[in-house]
Amino acid sequence: MASKTDILMIDPMPESFNEQLGTPFRLHQFTSVETLGTLAERIEGVTTGGGSGLPRPIMDRLPNLKIISVNGVGIDKIDLDECRRRNIRLATAQGVLTEDVADMAIGLMLDVVRGISCNDRFVRAGKWSHEPVANSWTIKGKKLGIAGFGAIGKAVAKRALAFDMAVAYFSSRQQTDTPEYPFYPDLRVLAEWADVLVLCVSGGARSYHMVDQSILEALGAEGFLINVARGSVVDEAALIAALQGHTIRGAGLDVFAEEPHVPEAFYSLDNVVLQPHRASATFETRHAMGRLVFDNLAAFFQGKPLLTPVI
Repeated sequence: MASKTDILMIDPMPESFNEQLGTPFRLHQFTSVETLGTLAERIEGVTTGGGSGLPRPIMDRLPNLKIISVNGVGIDKIDLDECRRRNIRLATAQGVLTEDVADMAIGLMLDVVRGISCNDRFVRAGKWSHEPVANSWTIKGKKLGIAGFGAIGKAVAKRALAFDMAVAYFSSRQQTDTPEYPFYPDLRVLAEWADVLVLCVSGGARSYHMVDQSILEALGAEGFLINVARGSVVDEAALIAALQGHTIRGAGLDVFAEEPHVPEAFYSLDNVVLQPHRASATFETRHAMGRLVFDNLAAFFQGKPLLTPVI
């Protein structure tokens, strides 16, 4: 009987997938670099989440690592140059979570622009019969700027059209398959144009603090910021100051710089909606993501092409 392949899980997987992965593989939950011991030499595959990635101290301890399968789309915490140098294959759950993340972007936009969560707290606090209820703003006809126009950005644009919003985008290059949307090569110019700026860019050094004080000032006092990308894309200190000082009107955030830590300064602000990085966290999508993690590993060790390769 052939021995099973050893797989290191950086993040826990649902039990159903532990059982599924455990059929052809021997699974090991990561605890610390120090406790890897002799197991490190047996590990040939790693599963991880986009938020955790694979830190270099762990990667460096795995001399026989052949593949990393990511339960997400984030690869900014994986050393891609080292993967290429060592010929380590990399696959993500790209394509699976697009629709749910786009839904969350629109949900956060509706929530903060229409004051849904704020008014929910108002009612729960028993204020309705004692204090005036603040008006919110309309969505129809607003200008939506999208930073990052990959699959998720395009899915957000498609949904925005149902609200009769004008849509334009910023990206590293102009997209040839979507000529109907204006392209802005300068994020600041897009922010000046937009009423709502949605962030769908990848994380990493290129996008680090892409949204800083100058971009928030360009978005302006009537503007809203929505982030379903990575917390690192936004200068959080500048965003907090902008929300407190009404440099912008409001924000909807699914991601933060140091998750799960969220700056407490956000908690007292009624013009920000907060989510615990749950854009892809539906039962259906998480099931499909986990299945893809398994399928990529299975394909690799069976000598077949990866389903969703990055490297």
